[in-house]
Amino acid sequence: MNGLYFYHLIFFLAYFIYAMYRPSDSKHYYFLSVTQSDYWLDFFETSTPFITFLAIPFVKSGLSYAGTMLLFAWLGYLGFVFAYLFFRENVPNKIKVFGVDFLTLLLFLPNMHFWTASLGKGAVIFLGLMMVAYAIKKPFRRWIILVLGAFLVYMVRPHVMLFMVVGITFGYLRGREKINPVIKFLVIILMIAFLFFASDTILKMVNLENSENLTQDFMNYSELQAERLSESSGSGVNMNNYPLPFKFFTFWFRPLFIDAPNFLGLITSFENLLYLLIFLKIFNWRFIRFFRKAPYMVKMSGVTFLLATFALTFLMSNLGIIMRQKSQVMYFAFFVIYYFLAEQEAYKNYKRMQIIKKPKHEY
Repeated sequence: MNGLYFYHLIFFLAYFIYAMYRPSDSKHYYFLSVTQSDYWLDFFETSTPFITFLAIPFVKSGLSYAGTMLLFAWLGYLGFVFAYLFFRENVPNKIKVFGVDFLTLLLFLPNMHFWTASLGKGAVIFLGLMMVAYAIKKPFRRWIILVLGAFLVYMVRPHVMLFMVVGITFGYLRGREKINPVIKFLVIILMIAFLFFASDTILKMVNLENSENLTQDFMNYSELQAERLSESSGSGVNMNNYPLPFKFFTFWFRPLFIDAPNFLGLITSFENLLYLLIFLKIFNWRFIRFFRKAPYMVKMSGVTFLLATFALTFLMSNLGIIMRQKSQVMYFAFFVIYYFLAEQEAYKNYKRMQIIKKPKHEY
């Protein structure tokens, strides 16, 4: 983790230099924090304004642009700390893929660090997601971490918090552990309460707060959004006519060399190829049997990842935005794969020990 800290600092410097020569949302957030600091409470809203709300107290106290960037990069690093705790607590045994420790490989993925090392949504929502993922294992003991993490996720992207709530509920109801019926009942009540109080905010994110036909209006909105993004910044990809599996493939694994929009996209292509090779390890019938009987942490992670993928593939048609968005939820997919490989390895070791302990015949 010490090495990871300095590794994350390298990406802070890389993003800082990148932002100096290219348009960056971080400049906009800082500019608003300087010029609109007297209207701090006006920025206490979900989505983009919330980042300015977080930055204003530090900027007003004299923190420079570089200092504010570094502060948010530190928040991103804390996300990796909670990701480490999330993985290690649930899967204590170490797994190797491609000859290296799997968890080490996941923690040092470049794309994850680049988009969580600056003043912006990426660092904050990643921290919130990993706090929730870590705290949900023992929600009553870690309720402060759980509430704070859920608050950060909801304020940055309310729809992502919706995916997590549904994932957690599904995990508790369908996980292989025997959970007290009272707790299950409380989880369902909390989910219904969240949907009731947050529905207007979530629908407002996609301009559907006054919709009378949510399904049709969402499809219309997604088509317009996808068309707009596909024409922007030269990295658009029109996915409107893609079949659903190919939409998923695009979100998970593109750009992939031949469609890299720029030098950053070319570097990301190497990481996407690694994603593809990792995902190939679960393309077998054993994984389906495993997921059906998986513990609630695995099912929570899997459902959260799939729901986020399903929703975002209808809205994202720009490879640059896809690279940023998927870094928020990919660790949930990797956790499912990590747990699956750990169980497979444990089963192989068990069978190996059974063979060793088998008594020899005496003649």
